[in-house]
Amino acid sequence: MSKHSIIPSVNSLLILEPMKVLIETHGRRLTTDVIREVLANIREEIAHSPEKQFSIDETKIVGLVSDHLAKIEAPTFKPVFNLTGTVLHTNLGRAVLATEAINAINDVARRASNLEYDLHTGRRGDRDSHIEEIICSLTGAEAATLVNNNAAAVMLVLNTLALRKEVPVSRGELIEIGGSFRIPDIMSRSGCRLVEVGTTNRTHIADYEAAINSRTALFMSVHTSNYKVEGFTNAVSESELARLAHKHNLPFVVDLGSGTLVDLAHYGLPHEPTPNESIVSGADLITFSGDKLLGGPQSGIIVGNSNLIAKLKKNPLKRAMRCDKFTIAALAATLRLYKNPDKLAERLPTLRMLTRSVEELKALSERLIPTLKNILGENYEISGAKTFGQIGSGSLPVENLNSFAVKVTPHKKRGKGKALKEITTKLRALPTPIIGRLQNDSLWLDLRCLENENEFLKQISMLRIK
Repeated sequence: MSKHSIIPSVNSLLILEPMKVLIETHGRRLTTDVIREVLANIREEIAHSPEKQFSIDETKIVGLVSDHLAKIEAPTFKPVFNLTGTVLHTNLGRAVLATEAINAINDVARRASNLEYDLHTGRRGDRDSHIEEIICSLTGAEAATLVNNNAAAVMLVLNTLALRKEVPVSRGELIEIGGSFRIPDIMSRSGCRLVEVGTTNRTHIADYEAAINSRTALFMSVHTSNYKVEGFTNAVSESELARLAHKHNLPFVVDLGSGTLVDLAHYGLPHEPTPNESIVSGADLITFSGDKLLGGPQSGIIVGNSNLIAKLKKNPLKRAMRCDKFTIAALAATLRLYKNPDKLAERLPTLRMLTRSVEELKALSERLIPTLKNILGENYEISGAKTFGQIGSGSLPVENLNSFAVKVTPHKKRGKGKALKEITTKLRALPTPIIGRLQNDSLWLDLRCLENENEFLKQISMLRIK
């Protein structure tokens, strides 16, 4: 008798009670497809190992089908513990949203909303209306508009105001942002021509003045938020550029990148330029991100002169770059938190994480270490250690954050790399993955972004190390 004859048919499996449960959960079509795939794998295994004895029963097949279905329908997008030491980690989703922002998303997700409906007139409205007034009140701008990220904001400004024209930019500001996006490339795709002025380390107002001709559309200053040039340097101030631009009836645009709405120095952090400072300096338009230091969802915010904002809104690209209702709801809720600066560091997760004290983090490590020692056994040395983190996402790149970590070091003199690979792989495979950083033959679990201690311990308890 052929070994294939011992394999049950698809129809006989479909009528099994456990399989009916799977059908109810996953649907008949998908379950049937998976059954066929599992049976095909079994036949292939038999064909490749004719001498091997196979024990095939319906219970085993049901288990294989169930496991396969669970794997197929498991979400690839999941929350993780960011213990890298980088607060605004681009690869790990940047800013954690405030409770108020999450609740706002839930509210508009559950029912219809006035996204583009004016409740006063009963006519079509403008989705920017949900954020414009509050952004203007926080920045001092005349008007504002919103797109899906800051790169889009820069593109929209340049495409609207500088299409087929020239834009002088200092060579020291030709930054590359995450994912290999470069200012020169963004400018080219926007339809304008970059005119490089000055040198990498020194640019003077005369360099900008020499670049002005009949094709010049505007001046643009790009905040070098992800690097710093030090030493023999010179940069033209925003106020100088604004005066020169306005002298020649040209708009002056400032790209702040990871802009913040408050002076971080008030919270014991290094100063980062704000949109309000640029407006005071004479900037006509300012672009910045909503999901970095601001602490909201991914978005690009443009504030400034009302006439110029009106032109941006008429550009067809604006529709292609617009934000959905979830982003707008979350951003509006985040912005409202800034109305109460005394409570901001408590209610805004980004600022709360950035301002946690080393003493608090050290105390947290002392509570976690006994559990980690118990789970990891004698193969690893577990200790608390001072360390340095960073803000991330191109913000204050040379500034370190004093922090505290749990340091996991293999006892082995040889094979440390293999041991570290094993533990990091298993940490990433947990239901809620734990992401640390490897440094100096150790795994460092920086605790600055760890706020849910109980959930972390629950995940760690599932860890199994040989």
